[in-house]
Amino acid sequence: MSNSGFVLLDKIAGETSFKALFPLKRVFSTKRVGHAGTLDLRASGLIIAATGRVTRLLPFVEAKDKCYSFRLHLGYETDTLEWDGEVLEQDSRAADSASASAVQITREALEAVLPQFTGDIEQIPPKYCAVKINGVRASDLMERGRNIELKPRKINISSLKVLDVVANDATEGCSGKCIATFDLICECSKGTYIRALGRDIARALGTCGCVSGIRRHRIGNVTLDRAVRGEDLTREHLIPVDQILDFPVVRLDDSQVAVIRQGNYLPWKTPIEGVDAEGNVFVANLKGEVLSYCHYEPGRIRPKIYLAADE
Repeated sequence: MSNSGFVLLDKIAGETSFKALFPLKRVFSTKRVGHAGTLDLRASGLIIAATGRVTRLLPFVEAKDKCYSFRLHLGYETDTLEWDGEVLEQDSRAADSASASAVQITREALEAVLPQFTGDIEQIPPKYCAVKINGVRASDLMERGRNIELKPRKINISSLKVLDVVANDATEGCSGKCIATFDLICECSKGTYIRALGRDIARALGTCGCVSGIRRHRIGNVTLDRAVRGEDLTREHLIPVDQILDFPVVRLDDSQVAVIRQGNYLPWKTPIEGVDAEGNVFVANLKGEVLSYCHYEPGRIRPKIYLAADE
């Protein structure tokens, strides 16, 4: 059985995305592993990982849109924009517990500002993040006591909805005092920071905020319900590439496969249905086993990455 393929992992909160890959190295006896779309340390949910030569296809996965649920805490902001960070700002309306219970931002007020955050928008990432400044992660610079400024980045949020109103004391470990708490769900593009989104929604409501419970449910068309915890991973959880990336699959006979395997282009006059503007296709043998990632150009198929095990 090949050691190259995709694996769907359900990362637990408190585990780095890098550490989440350790079970792949053990199960598939390889150091060649990778993943698409880093999750924050405190976030959980879907990671699409890959082993062997399939790791070279991860940029296609990372470019896909994502879906996250999260809890928004209104009334205080922390250095990490997480619920238990160091409090940098506290809404004066929640300065004491007696008044905090009487203050309320309604669901209707929250829903009224959400349209400001849908479509193509600009977002400034959290200062504690993996964005690099002169080759160094912003979070590392912050831990060294550096004062940094991050530039806005263009993102797209296709859907942002309130799921529920939550009791302010429902989340353990809050370092500040809330005036309102909500659960939301967001469908967004690559590069979106949910922590920054929570910060900006709060500011639009005239207060400050942070988030907890970030969980990723979907990447592209791949959903969390197909994922497995690292401790439960087996070789049977390896997924063929065409089940994750929806490129057209062209089946070839043995002589045609040999041409592709040798790195030569294959003359091809038949139009390929469903091919995208970049001409991305998979080549398979007559059994349907994907062997190579290729580019289709009018008149030929050009091999790019041979994915099958060497003979």
